[in-house]
Amino acid sequence: MSSPVIQLIVLAAIAIFLILRLRDVLGTREGFEKPAVTRSIEGDKVRRNKFEVIEGGPDADIVDHVEAGSPAAKALAAMKSVDPSLNVGEFLSGARSAYEMILMGFESGDLAKIKPFLSDDVYETFATVVEDRIEKGFTIDATFVGLRELKLVDAEFDSDTREGEITVRFVGELTSVIRDKAGEIIEGNPNEIKRQKDVWTFARVMGSDNPNWQLVATGE
Repeated sequence: MSSPVIQLIVLAAIAIFLILRLRDVLGTREGFEKPAVTRSIEGDKVRRNKFEVIEGGPDADIVDHVEAGSPAAKALAAMKSVDPSLNVGEFLSGARSAYEMILMGFESGDLAKIKPFLSDDVYETFATVVEDRIEKGFTIDATFVGLRELKLVDAEFDSDTREGEITVRFVGELTSVIRDKAGEIIEGNPNEIKRQKDVWTFARVMGSDNPNWQLVATGE
């Protein structure tokens, strides 16, 4: 066998030996492997904090109606913690309907149908006014036109009694005339729309079986 051939065989053997040696040291890889990603502890904290802010952030159902961090916002949050079924948006929608029903019940003097939605004090006040009208022979013809404004202005929660109160400002539009015994108009104009401004407070024991809110205070 010639010297060049012997040298070639020796070099090939050395190459095979080196390949096997490197394989033992480095191991093998199959397919495509993604490069290793080094994550710092600080990076993990930042990502975790961002997640916590999102998860524990302000309740949109509350801050859409009152300022975040305000006493009213805290009271609403406390109400929700006792009664998770409370939805501020749905409450205001119900308050809109209740306003028209109660206002028109008072104007017409038909208190029977609205009594379940009034506290005893408010009912007695309304009844006194209606009785006074009857004694004087006055009647009221009123038509509800619509609600121009509705805004939640305050909220309070008593953790001892679990009673929550929500105060709402209404600006309604209606036509209203007062007639005497003879049917003559003594006040108002049937063709004139007037604005009725009211600030009403509704209350309910949170978590109770009774889902209805009652009107407990009125003002302007």
